[in-house]
Amino acid sequence: MTFIEEIIILVKARYPIIYITSSEEERLEYTIRKTIKNFDNRIIYCWNYTDGFSNNSNNYFAARNPIQALELIENFTSDIPSIFILKDFDKFLTDILISRKLKNLIKIFKNQSKTIIIFSENINIPVELVDLIPVIKFKLPTKREIEKEVKRLFIVINKPINKNFNELLIRSCQGLSMERIRRTLLKSIAQFSDINEKTIELILREKKQIINQTQILKYETSSITFKDIGGLKNLKLWIFNRASTFNEKAKLYGLPTPRGLLITGIQGTGKSLIVKAIANDWQVPLLSLDIGKIFGELVGESEKNVREMINIVESLAPCILWMDEIDKTFTLQNNRDNGTTNRVFATLITWLAEKTAPVFIIATANNFNLLPLELIRKGRFDEIFFINLPNFEERKQIFEIFLYQLRPETLNLFDISQLSKKAEGFSGAEIKQAIIEGMHNAFNEKREFNTQDIVNGLKEIIPLSEIEPMEILELQNWALSGRIRLAS
Repeated sequence: MTFIEEIIILVKARYPIIYITSSEEERLEYTIRKTIKNFDNRIIYCWNYTDGFSNNSNNYFAARNPIQALELIENFTSDIPSIFILKDFDKFLTDILISRKLKNLIKIFKNQSKTIIIFSENINIPVELVDLIPVIKFKLPTKREIEKEVKRLFIVINKPINKNFNELLIRSCQGLSMERIRRTLLKSIAQFSDINEKTIELILREKKQIINQTQILKYETSSITFKDIGGLKNLKLWIFNRASTFNEKAKLYGLPTPRGLLITGIQGTGKSLIVKAIANDWQVPLLSLDIGKIFGELVGESEKNVREMINIVESLAPCILWMDEIDKTFTLQNNRDNGTTNRVFATLITWLAEKTAPVFIIATANNFNLLPLELIRKGRFDEIFFINLPNFEERKQIFEIFLYQLRPETLNLFDISQLSKKAEGFSGAEIKQAIIEGMHNAFNEKREFNTQDIVNGLKEIIPLSEIEPMEILELQNWALSGRIRLAS
């Protein structure tokens, strides 16, 4: 059901009060006016705290007086059905006088053609009014609305529409308010005298600003590609096969949007690198979730933060949401008061199972065995992969990648096979550290580093496989038992 359809049904059903959440007050008011005009041409009156009722002959009537505003609505007599829009009125709902007055009006309005619509950015309804007031979310502009606005601006600047670029531009704009879209596109015209690839960069900056304001989410940028990652052929193939699932062709084909991916494995094996490479390969925004910051001190704050996070992520879709090291958070449920972690966890897994927005979830964990069964069962994620310590050939690839980045012209001077043999039991991160260690030693001796320097670096590092051999062996045996898909 669309927003317009829902509004019409509620008005027809004579709901006395309707609560609408939106950050786009101007666009919301325009939509309401257009909807009501096409529906039955009701008279619309608007009120705000500073200006009072805008449609009243007595200017500033009921300004800074919410009770007076409600009394005017109560005493308003007209044969024509009326709608009263109250902006930011949620700030007054906790006042006993206001809540009591609204309860009284709800009883009166059942036999009258009057409807109160409350505009607000957030849901702030006291407990005593929750069951009496329906809440509707006015969503951000749809793809069709954005397309219409972009087309209008292309006409203004007399620019022909390139189909491929147009699709990319529209997709980039998704998740922004119409006002932000217009402002950003006009900024591009003012700055570049055009709407082009640089416009996409401006749009991404706007999105980063929105995300960073939350302090829960972070907009990740990285140049990491799959060329920078050695091994993991099974995982890479799985990802490559789903690279085009966010575009229009896949949708027309009937392909469902992939739900998500859970990556577990030994520390330092490249889980974070994989996540960043996926985002680059699929050309979609990557948002990382700081799960720890979800938990607030006030009652209900944590649940509110989760809902806010979900709303932001879905508004920016298509995108990737990265939940790093979830095993550290959702195995400590008994350490928080009042079951907060359980409620947050329940909200998240419900969303994972029921979400329809094209948000691809990537969760990473070091210890799969510590994760709750509710999280890892089918339906939450499309697939679960285990990343093991690299084998001989994979270690060769890792050495080649790192050394090519550092010394592309002299790569052939290094004995990659010898290094790979010496690095048995090392993770990719530990191999990188050994190379850096060898470089430090050579630099101090004022010479170019070589194979032996890296071998010496390997000797100076104690890998995790030697520090925690039993734990590593247990994870490897469990993965090799066939209960989970191997990344290599």
